[in-house]
Amino acid sequence: MLDFGFDKIALIGAVALIVIGPEKLPRVARTVGTLLGKAQRYVSDVKAEVNRSIELEELQKMKTQFQSAVQDVEQSVRQEVDSATQAFDQSWRDVTSDSSYESTSLAAPPPEYRHPKKNWRLKRGATPMWFKQKAGVKRHTQSGAARVARFRPPGIHR
Repeated sequence: MLDFGFDKIALIGAVALIVIGPEKLPRVARTVGTLLGKAQRYVSDVKAEVNRSIELEELQKMKTQFQSAVQDVEQSVRQEVDSATQAFDQSWRDVTSDSSYESTSLAAPPPEYRHPKKNWRLKRGATPMWFKQKAGVKRHTQSGAARVARFRPPGIHR
């Protein structure tokens, strides 16, 4: 921007004092200051807008580069998967077309899947007795009549 030294500013101030006069000089200086502030804000806004547009263009270029890289990787992966699939299919055809394979017992269909039965009693039985006693777990189940007979005072029998 313009380079004003102290001597140039003093010369401009002296000329303005003579031309404008001492009564109007403060009002004119205030007006000039506000106009210069508005001009500086306008210039900074224009610079910021230009910077934003440049950054946007750079981001769009990067986006296109990334998209092309992604497409290249996708194509190479797709080609590798296709070639692996073809190789697997070929080897599968070779194995299944073998006559000795059909004559063996492996040609039978695999057995149906059965869900393993989980025995909760086994799990409870695997817990040590000392832990069951400490935790207050019942060791035996009793019917109501057996419980009454167990806790009936001795000598009273029905």
